[in-house]
Amino acid sequence: MRLLAPLAAALLLALSPVQARDWTVPADTGVIGVERAQLEPGYWVSRLPQADRVVLDANAIAKQNARVYALDRSMHDLAALPAALPRATVAPWVQKLSSPPKASLFDARGRAIDGKAVAAIVANADVAGIAATRTTRYGLVVHRAPLRGFPTLQPAFSSAGDRDIDRFQESALFPGDPVAVAHESRDGKWWFVVSPRYAAWVEKRHVALGDRDTVLGHARKTPYRIVTGGEVHTVFTPEAPAVSELQLDMGVRVPVLADWPVADPVNGQHGYTSHVIELPVRNADGSLAFSPALLPRIEPTSADYLPLTQANIIRQAFRFLGERYGWGHDFNGRDCSGFVSEVYRSMGVELPRNTSDQAVSPAFNRIALTKNDSREKRLALVRGLQPGDLIYIPGHVMMAIGQVDGEPYVIHDTTGLSWRDADGTARRAKTNGVTVSPLTPLMFNGSESFVDRITNIQRIRP
Repeated sequence: MRLLAPLAAALLLALSPVQARDWTVPADTGVIGVERAQLEPGYWVSRLPQADRVVLDANAIAKQNARVYALDRSMHDLAALPAALPRATVAPWVQKLSSPPKASLFDARGRAIDGKAVAAIVANADVAGIAATRTTRYGLVVHRAPLRGFPTLQPAFSSAGDRDIDRFQESALFPGDPVAVAHESRDGKWWFVVSPRYAAWVEKRHVALGDRDTVLGHARKTPYRIVTGGEVHTVFTPEAPAVSELQLDMGVRVPVLADWPVADPVNGQHGYTSHVIELPVRNADGSLAFSPALLPRIEPTSADYLPLTQANIIRQAFRFLGERYGWGHDFNGRDCSGFVSEVYRSMGVELPRNTSDQAVSPAFNRIALTKNDSREKRLALVRGLQPGDLIYIPGHVMMAIGQVDGEPYVIHDTTGLSWRDADGTARRAKTNGVTVSPLTPLMFNGSESFVDRITNIQRIRP
């Protein structure tokens, strides 16, 4: 009987509720285990016993953010940069992104990008021209801007049939984001900039240069509004094109001109139906200026960061539901790590940019897993997930939103979901966007599940 005990335990594990569920694919969703009711945030919020309990208050979040900048090497404290940046600091930043590609690349029409064209793109990064030392210049981003691995807008795909993942696309910057200029492209049209969460190439036209104190002080201006919708827009104004219909994404903080006289028009329009905000603009010579703009009161914003509660985490995540997947914030959207970052940013929490950095950041409550960890341990961990927990597999991050009969569910920005039917047939839904799904039936490849490949769980909570 003693010899049979381990076998009995293994059978009990295999037949546990999480594993033994009779999964179905509802006709009205086409995704395994997802009913239409589960596509509403209220479904998940209503299941929580303490949905509105504050997980971290503003003071705790401030300490958490300070910890991120102190411990996480992927984050950059711009205020701590020296007055001049030496080549020994700048060159590794540039070379990390702009070294010659080793694999073949294809353009948007599926044609191979020839070697001469690739060489010209690499040469434009001008690594050899990085100055021995360069005065650190500062600027504010004036509208949403792509961050690129090379100083080019040429898209580059890994295969002739790929149109989704541009390998030169890295991330995005948003209006009011501060940057430090570290290097310039050979053609003089791009800057290699360092932002708090990433360092990459941006077109000069997206950045207005100003003095250090003005640039870094912009994020501290009060009062302010926090964008809580997936994206909002300023009103159209022909009088001030630079701030007309400007897109502001979730978590962006904009100063409010609270003392603006209510009877004075803002760019030709009375402002009583809007918040009068202040936005950075770029003068013709590239210098920084500021302009008033109108942000309609009907747009989802808040006078402060939202409280960090499980209910708010779920509601904010669902604001992106169905948005098209955008690798590196491409397609005017975001990818898996950008998605979770912006949800948390609306509550004042700062995360590293990429999954590779988020997953191992020493600044959070990290649970690390290795290939030696048993499936039993992994299932026990996923059964204990709380809304807002971040689950990492190689190249991807998911956010826990709750459980149904012991099954953990997640929301994530993904190109697609794979699973096996009861008869073992492989199935795939090309969701290509922000998606709700159960966790345990998802397959990483032909033989391993997502659960098998979890590398880390990060908990943004005590």
